[in-house]
Amino acid sequence: MPMEAGDIERMIREAFPDARIVIEDLRGDGDHYSALVVSTAFQGKSRVQQHQMVYGALQGKMGGELHALALQTATPETMPDWAKD
Repeated sequence: MPMEAGDIERMIREAFPDARIVIEDLRGDGDHYSALVVSTAFQGKSRVQQHQMVYGALQGKMGGELHALALQTATPETMPDWAKD
């Protein structure tokens, strides 16, 4: 059963309450998403560590209910311009 974008956002927000989260369903099938997660929790962490933190927040759903996630992480200082308010 596919995951809803809202469920993905909720799980990530529980782990990173300060996060700016942008999720897009890439195919409209609930299986292929892209996500941008911006959080101060990522400061001083490598990109691999940041991604591991997000995957940890997804509590093992990655590869099961959540088939594919194109993940981008950043700190508030390094977030892409398009994601800024």
